[in-house]
Amino acid sequence: MNKLTKIGVSALCGSLAAVASAQAGEMTVKGGATATYSSNEGQVTGNPIGMNSGLTFVGTGELDNGTTFTLTLTGADQDAYSSGSIAMTTPNMGGIKINQGSGGTGIDRYDDMMPTAWEETNGTALGTGLQTVAGVGTSMNIEWTPSADILPDGMFVGIAVSPGSTGGGIANDKASATTYSAGGSGWDVTVSHASLMDGLNVFAGMSSIEQETTGDTSGDRTQYVYGATYAIGSVTLGYQNSRDNMEVSTIGATKSYYENDAYGVSFAVNDDLTLSYGQHESQTQVNDGSNTTLEAQSLQISYTMGGASIKFAESQVDNASYTAGTSADWDGRTIALTLAF
Repeated sequence: MNKLTKIGVSALCGSLAAVASAQAGEMTVKGGATATYSSNEGQVTGNPIGMNSGLTFVGTGELDNGTTFTLTLTGADQDAYSSGSIAMTTPNMGGIKINQGSGGTGIDRYDDMMPTAWEETNGTALGTGLQTVAGVGTSMNIEWTPSADILPDGMFVGIAVSPGSTGGGIANDKASATTYSAGGSGWDVTVSHASLMDGLNVFAGMSSIEQETTGDTSGDRTQYVYGATYAIGSVTLGYQNSRDNMEVSTIGATKSYYENDAYGVSFAVNDDLTLSYGQHESQTQVNDGSNTTLEAQSLQISYTMGGASIKFAESQVDNASYTAGTSADWDGRTIALTLAF
């Protein structure tokens, strides 16, 4: 991480002047250079060479009453910036985070918690079409997390709300996202506990998003997730289940819900070398009875040498994008070189 410079951020905090004046803050930047080579059987990959040029800018400051605030902007690849958030932590009251579609809030933080050497099972170059759960986490939302002082040791609670959870778009200041779809306001509740037993982390969450009751939908969209990881020595095991009840009632080949089971195991050979295996099974319920089970798995290796990492994934998917038949059974390999700075 390179610290660019200390700058005064009082100009950014004018709207907070009525609460408390801001002290001088600082802005830092971090990132990495990643180059990949992908080879996917059964898919047209074109030029298989890829590159990631992501940068993350983090501005921090503190108000006179002890409240700290953090602005995070992430630029991925060729976007001006792809996501952002403003987080404020107040003594004894907890934290408030305004999230601009960056994920990591609501039950989106638990979409795949399985231990891995590199990426999620469906996060390699092989396109699986897997649908997990996201809740309000990928839209404009506000999340409150109670202070750790009022919770049992090792416990986390998050409550996220969004006035427009689907199709709401991302808006600039003094603007609103005008895109509209059948989804309305929504809320997520997430809980985790890492102190019940040495090495054990349990987590769960639920989400509810309003949907207009029409001929196509029969109620609000609900999502659930629960699971656990357990670390013993250099081995970490994990299992989780999630479900997305879309409440679509249209007769025909319309998907009504997705139910997922994920498994994972990782093994840290030493401080530099890690191996992992992950599997994700996802069944979709279709209203005409033509249900399909998608199965994805990935064997991964990560080796770190100082600021450089070499990563490799051998992945496979059956019934990709919930399409039955051997034409949707694919294999793929991804190798990456990552340089952190």
